[in-house]
Amino acid sequence: MKISNKYLVEAIVFISYVLFAMAWVGGTASMGQIMSAMHIDSLASASFISGAVTLAKIVGTFAAAWVALKFGLKYAFFIASLFIAIGLLTPFAPNYELLLLSRFLMGLGGAFMIVYFNPIVMQWFPVNERPVINGLNAVAFNIGTGVVLWKMTAINQFTGDWKISLISFSIASLLLSFVWLLVNFEPETQGHDQESQTVENYSYIDGLKDKFIWAYGLTYSGLLAFYICLFTFYPKAGISQSKWVIGFGIVGTLAGIIYSKKMPLRLPVIRWSGAMMVLTIIGVSFSSSVWLQTLSAIVLGFFIFFPITALVSIPHELPKMTGQRITVVFSFFYSISYLLSTVILWLFGKLVDMNQGDYTASFILISLISSTFFIGSFFLPETGKVKELTIKDKLCAE
Repeated sequence: MKISNKYLVEAIVFISYVLFAMAWVGGTASMGQIMSAMHIDSLASASFISGAVTLAKIVGTFAAAWVALKFGLKYAFFIASLFIAIGLLTPFAPNYELLLLSRFLMGLGGAFMIVYFNPIVMQWFPVNERPVINGLNAVAFNIGTGVVLWKMTAINQFTGDWKISLISFSIASLLLSFVWLLVNFEPETQGHDQESQTVENYSYIDGLKDKFIWAYGLTYSGLLAFYICLFTFYPKAGISQSKWVIGFGIVGTLAGIIYSKKMPLRLPVIRWSGAMMVLTIIGVSFSSSVWLQTLSAIVLGFFIFFPITALVSIPHELPKMTGQRITVVFSFFYSISYLLSTVILWLFGKLVDMNQGDYTASFILISLISSTFFIGSFFLPETGKVKELTIKDKLCAE
């Protein structure tokens, strides 16, 4: 049996990443119980796990293109799925070292997978369908995260134990990885437009010299840094509105899919959403009113994800884009973003320490850094094309 239906292929990709998010966030949510079971109460040990995870994201996204070139896209995605399934060891880990390894490899698999979304979409879908599929993939992690944040207690009650819940997520990922092997990656399923069939050898060296990649990665880095800060530091600062960002992020992504389908221009939605992000980040960070913080978080969640479909669509619409090039593009895109975000998070925490626990300077820093999304829109190419009216259309319009 071979799977050759493009929508079924997308369903496997989408559900794979939803399951990764559920296992990942579920493991994080259960970390207190895991560490307690190991009799580990060191904050340094807990922070080292977070550091290893961050390293996995940076290394994984950078190495993803090499793995795809070495093994082919089909088996590269399978390898990513197997790494994610290693999360099965998390609830069973007999010691801290194995726990650390399981989380690192799981994070590595997730980092690989997010890069492979784009060459898979490029191979299986024509240009006009890609914005919708890219938007769906962009919301997958939020859906998995939302399920865990809002329903983990109910899931644990259903399974009877948090360990069984985590095991179930990992087993489901493992089974789906073997279903993926049935996907038919024959040449006739690849390339739905003339440009995507252009053969081009695009290496890491080419990526390093590509000005677009640097502008693209730097544009996203400020947004990613804030998003990680929101869940890492904001609760410690007494700001607990992050759940609203997640919820309305899903709404924003769905709205962005519809918008990008109807409105082909990419830069306007990126630019003005970027401006709204900065304003609402200031509202969340500095407002003394709970209702204003909550309203800002709701609007922020919407506008963080509203332009993501347009942002991810840009490389797909560049001239002479190939599967190999787009893999390298997104490999650099995510590794640049995660690397800079890691530095910014360190600076955020350092400023808090230097100011004896006061977050004001750190909030100013992250508000300024988040403006890269707005500023970067002036350095990205406009790849969307407005269809010109024919003479007949113009006469009818008049």
